Amino acid sequence: MLFLWSFKQFLMYAMSNVIKIKKGLDIKLAGLPEKKLHTLSSLSSYGIKPTNFPGITPKVVSKIGTEVKAGSTLFYDKYNPDVVFSSPVSGKVAAIHRGERRRILEFVIEPDGKNESEVFKKENPENLSKEEIKENILKSGCWPFIRQRPFNITANPNIAPRDIFITSFDSAPLAADYNYIVKDDFSAFQTGVNALKKLTEGNVYLGIKAGETANPFSNTANVEKYEFSGPHPAGNVGVQINKIKPINKGEVVWTLSAADVIIIGRLFETGTYNPERIIALGGSEIKHPQYYKTLLGTNVSEILKEQLKDNGINKRIISGNVLTGEKISENEYIGFYDTSVTVIPEGDKPEFFGWAKPGFNKFSMSRTFFSWLNPKKEWVLDANIHGGERPFIVTGEMEKVFPMDIFPMQLIKAIIIKDLDLMEELGIYEVAEEDFALCEVINTSKIEIQKIIREGFEFAIKELG
Repeated sequence: MLFLWSFKQFLMYAMSNVIKIKKGLDIKLAGLPEKKLHTLSSLSSYGIKPTNFPGITPKVVSKIGTEVKAGSTLFYDKYNPDVVFSSPVSGKVAAIHRGERRRILEFVIEPDGKNESEVFKKENPENLSKEEIKENILKSGCWPFIRQRPFNITANPNIAPRDIFITSFDSAPLAADYNYIVKDDFSAFQTGVNALKKLTEGNVYLGIKAGETANPFSNTANVEKYEFSGPHPAGNVGVQINKIKPINKGEVVWTLSAADVIIIGRLFETGTYNPERIIALGGSEIKHPQYYKTLLGTNVSEILKEQLKDNGINKRIISGNVLTGEKISENEYIGFYDTSVTVIPEGDKPEFFGWAKPGFNKFSMSRTFFSWLNPKKEWVLDANIHGGERPFIVTGEMEKVFPMDIFPMQLIKAIIIKDLDLMEELGIYEVAEEDFALCEVINTSKIEIQKIIREGFEFAIKELG
């Protein structure tokens, strides 16, 4: 009987949707945000940056001085006019900042305190048709939350996805805890899932972190759930796609984070565009790491008030996590997709003979330094890359932290030499920049791998039309 019971348990485990990620790396950084929420109100300005949307050519609708409401169109995509980008708050367009060749860098909106919103369709998605749901998401400005693979760009509403993938956790260092973000908004999350379900003939897959007893996402309906365990990048939606149902040439899938699904759900529950965000502020240079409730596009200075340590160290402010985020100044705006802000030392002071020291305070994936003797230590790491660019040679490093069934170094080299056929064979349709973040961290060549991946996408899009 004991043997039969054990065999039954083995079969149940083998048939469960639990996927173990073995390759990867968890980097334990100091400054993990405490689950304490502070609400921000009466902010001076908000910003929407077209640079957050690769492949989009913005055409201005709301010029400087235009009065807008939450949900009013600021700009649209020149090559797909149905895809609009909306103001997160009511007020007026105070500035449109431009860069080289008059490229639009950001729209700045000054709030008027009235909290007025454009009115959209308020209805249970289960009572609406596919076209009605799509039209509501497009008109409101919620469509940019939906991204597509290949190429990790804003989804084309004219191409039906094979499947939709949602990730409900972020495994990057100091990333926001989606369980905490969704705990008071699960109804909106479920409504968003119900709407997305009608936009595909395939499945909606939900990636859940394994081993958590109080996980609100385990109650989600209308999805096919898979649990993931293991180190980062287990939370990357690209890794989850690769392990559940890989993308073949000619196929398109859509991807979202749980935080973005909530905003889509609010649209159908309230009939308004309400891009409220919960942002995790963390990092070793923050006095009191915690969470902030605010709106999308908040000026980062509002979150950093009285939070930066006064220790005389130059600081790097990152919109997003330390692996994939964007370096910003104290007066810039949080990125469209970001749910975290991280502050670490800049590391701009030279270090003499650092390679000759035992390195008890240096993080290393290998046993190069004696720091491996303390695996549970929380590290204070800076942005110094400790060296310059070096020859890009085969080392076998990347394969240790890259869990997808793809040869990472070979794909990067194919992109560098612009061999589209080889790029296709090596899996460029499945990946995004974030999937190579750890490769960039541990790579001894010191090259900007994520930048190379994006250049590969742009080349492929141009070649394929």
